Amino acid sequence: MRNFIWSFFAFFCLISASFSQTKNIEKGSYLSTNKGQKIKLNLLENNKYELVFYSGNYEIKGDSLLFTPEVKSESAFEVAFKNDAKAKKIKVKFLDPSYFSFYVGTQNGKDEVQYQRLTDIRDKVNPDGDKIDVDFEIDRADYLYLVYEEYTGEGKISKFALPKDVSEITIKYQLDVMGDLNISGFFDPKTNELMISENSGKNPLVFRNAKETQTEKIAKVIPVEKKIVPNWTYPGKEALVSEDFGLASDSTAVAVESYTPTFDFKLKIENNLKNALSSNKNAKNKFLVIVADSKNPSAKADFDTFIKDQETQMSYTMYDSYHPEYDLYNYYLTTADDKKWLKTNKITDAPSIVILNNNGDVLATAKSSLKDKQYLFNYYDGLYKKLQRADGLLDFNKTLKNKKATDADLIQAFNKVAILEIPYDYDTDYTVTTDDNAAEFKFATTTLDKKEIAQIWKKLIEAHQKDTNPNMFLAETIVREIKNQGFSKQFFKEDKVLNDTDFLAIDYLIKHYDAIDAARVAFNEKEGELHVIGNLITEIATALQQNNYISDSITTAVKDDSKTISVYKKLIAAGKGNFECYQNYFTYLAEVQDKGGSNTNYLKEFTTYFNANLATDNGSVIEKLDTMFTSMDANSEYSYNGWNAFKEYHSNLCNDAAWTVVSKPGNTGFIKSAITWSEYSLIISKNNTYYLDTLAQLYYKDGQKEKAVETQTLAVKYLTDYVEEETATDIRETLAKMQNGTY
Repeated sequence: MRNFIWSFFAFFCLISASFSQTKNIEKGSYLSTNKGQKIKLNLLENNKYELVFYSGNYEIKGDSLLFTPEVKSESAFEVAFKNDAKAKKIKVKFLDPSYFSFYVGTQNGKDEVQYQRLTDIRDKVNPDGDKIDVDFEIDRADYLYLVYEEYTGEGKISKFALPKDVSEITIKYQLDVMGDLNISGFFDPKTNELMISENSGKNPLVFRNAKETQTEKIAKVIPVEKKIVPNWTYPGKEALVSEDFGLASDSTAVAVESYTPTFDFKLKIENNLKNALSSNKNAKNKFLVIVADSKNPSAKADFDTFIKDQETQMSYTMYDSYHPEYDLYNYYLTTADDKKWLKTNKITDAPSIVILNNNGDVLATAKSSLKDKQYLFNYYDGLYKKLQRADGLLDFNKTLKNKKATDADLIQAFNKVAILEIPYDYDTDYTVTTDDNAAEFKFATTTLDKKEIAQIWKKLIEAHQKDTNPNMFLAETIVREIKNQGFSKQFFKEDKVLNDTDFLAIDYLIKHYDAIDAARVAFNEKEGELHVIGNLITEIATALQQNNYISDSITTAVKDDSKTISVYKKLIAAGKGNFECYQNYFTYLAEVQDKGGSNTNYLKEFTTYFNANLATDNGSVIEKLDTMFTSMDANSEYSYNGWNAFKEYHSNLCNDAAWTVVSKPGNTGFIKSAITWSEYSLIISKNNTYYLDTLAQLYYKDGQKEKAVETQTLAVKYLTDYVEEETATDIRETLAKMQNGTY
């Protein structure tokens, strides 16, 4: 496949620098700002991350898998113009061309394009090489060509139409991280493997279904030292010859990275079972691994070797100080004195491994030696997550059956399960006990009644509606539950649509919004515990959006738009109607039609937002937007994307709202307002063909036919090669209809 590692590395460095300057980084999904295919960065719980590359559609034809990208590539060049009819030449500023290979071309009419290599231009105008940007002048022309040449010789050309009075051009190249891969796949039924490659078919990536992937039984070990040795050699190795100078190589070694931990980690190994159980009872986030290996004469030596290896590994992992998040297990090797305990817990095989929780309950067993399972006991392995889930479900079931359980006990039980990380699969309940898999871990199973849990949760939410102060554990559990990541997902392994109890729970969050927001940072940083409550506007909006997707995907689901709309209205009424709130609200409302096919709710709410935040009497539109931008939450998507993206969002938003009035007859009562919105979009984004087309049609519907023709003429004038041919044809036909009176 195409080598895009360097491009991606450069991009990732950029986003790393961006995040490092942000005070409060929230968990969640972030989209790259590069052109074309986006990269999604998911910041997960427990300081884990994942990067999702490429997205689109696929089609299965027999054993073949055909991919279609979701996003067509845009030009990687960002070009901005300044106009001055008196300027004799055009000043060009190419911002930080770095090491890339660029060419600049100009063309008049249909003449031959005249190209220059950017490095040649730079050498002429800046022979000392002391400037990052390249400033130069070009003669007036009709078109500007910008070319990026890849190392393969492939040239990517972008053609720009130059305004007649252009005086300055600013050019910025935005790295296309992912490029345009043309990939396809083939499924091999013999191996159950899916092979993905570019059209060449060479060097495919091989995938297996995650449920069928076999775990490699290899201990992952961190090297104690890493070196880079220029011109590496060894006795008898043929000396390399430099291609540049024809000289034999030197074998001087330079140590670049050397890992010598300053923290000497030691596991606490008890000499009897009673002490081991007692010690683990006080270890809040640890499990006790009990090893029974009575038939092995070297069991003690094997156990001691395992412990020593674990301590060495943990020392390198922790490096300079103790980190409890990596210390997940206590270990104990049974002796002859433990026969009764083993018999009580039905452990009759040797070797066997038994894993217990803090209360001494058995969570998992395996008929295996510790040595064979050593690879599972690293902090990054999935075993710990499976144990957490088995423990959470067992603890929850005990709490439910405990008649003395208090309200606080129930909240803690719900929370313990709700905050668990959602696994990619739920294959944690191993119930088959054939000889073939007897060596694999069998986990404790818990059967729960869905209706009973729903009733208990409902009573909890109802009981806390009159709270004067929020219960942070309850608040966190609510957030996880409404986002479809909570206890219901863990218990029943299925997506669910928000119900009446969930909306009542959201009311709890809104009622205590300020108090939760004030306490959440300290709550999230609580020592020895793991909590994550993000910005409540974002959390609630994410839940509502996800609920919309889930309800659309479940054919039997009954979606109540009025309840979702009601939540947004409550947030706005509570004074939380900021940019982020309205942004998500409008996205939702735009998809919801009234019975008559109109969008009255959407347009009414947009009118309120526009009048309160965007409209100006005599002031500057840009100044008002800037005031809004500077007061925005630092964690907002548009804080990352910047001022230009914020402006563009609002020009698009106004045009979209105005176009809703054009496209749907039921919205004609908003024509006057829509004209104002459309005119506003053109103040921000001048000469935008799409916006001009919207405004012209609104003028025509309002009876301002002469003005409509003038505006539609401009829409045709500013058509570019980047406008889809079908859209361009529609715009031209609309002008013709306006001119001959058939519109």
